Amino acid sequence: MTTQVEDEAAVPRPAGTPPTPGVVRVAGDLDMHHLEEVRSTLLRAIAEAPPGTEVLIDLVYSSFCDSSGLEALLTARQRALESGRTLRLGAPSHQMLRLMELTDTAWLFEMGPAPRVGGAAAGPLD
Repeated sequence: MTTQVEDEAAVPRPAGTPPTPGVVRVAGDLDMHHLEEVRSTLLRAIAEAPPGTEVLIDLVYSSFCDSSGLEALLTARQRALESGRTLRLGAPSHQMLRLMELTDTAWLFEMGPAPRVGGAAAGPLD
């Protein structure tokens, strides 16, 4: 399985369809094989978001997270806090929630549903 990580603001859109600011979509595994791609995309999205805004990580199409994926999320959270932004996990999987429960890190994250695009839940990456 490949993992795709995209900053929503960088995704090409049909004319007249604005990007969802501060949304990073992840599809696939958050594991050691994809650590650098995930970490660099998250840190770039945080750096480019205006201070005081929220960066949402859309996890609706990511069902697995290992300790290295969790480390990338924790690093991104810390960077967001240091730079005056917030980080929210959108639709984390049951497995990811269990990992965060076991590591006592769930309380560190804001969590909520995946973002909606055009009135419907966000779809997978192309």
